[in-house]
Amino acid sequence: MTTITFDDFMAVDIRAGTVIAADPFPEARKPAIKLQVDFGADIGVKKSSAQITDHYSPESLIGRTVMAVVNFPPRQIGPFMSQVLVLGFADTDGAIVLAAPDQSVPNGAKLL
Repeated sequence: MTTITFDDFMAVDIRAGTVIAADPFPEARKPAIKLQVDFGADIGVKKSSAQITDHYSPESLIGRTVMAVVNFPPRQIGPFMSQVLVLGFADTDGAIVLAAPDQSVPNGAKLL
């Protein structure tokens, strides 16, 4: 395990947002869903490609709160530009389970 400083951790900007659109991403090499996530007025709506098809359908994601790193540079994934990294954990089979607050928080709330 690599050790980081507290300042390293604080440089990672993790925010909560609400999924406002979710669509299949058949062009992706690995099964994925294209998301649009609303992070509030200061950050706005950002796009992400997420490999979460084992546990989620696009329809089940609308209105869901997710957590994402919002200060990574955009990344081209096939024909899609992913702007944020939605966070999750691998279950025992390696399928991703989304990370989310267990109570309601405003869009754009920062992980502290």
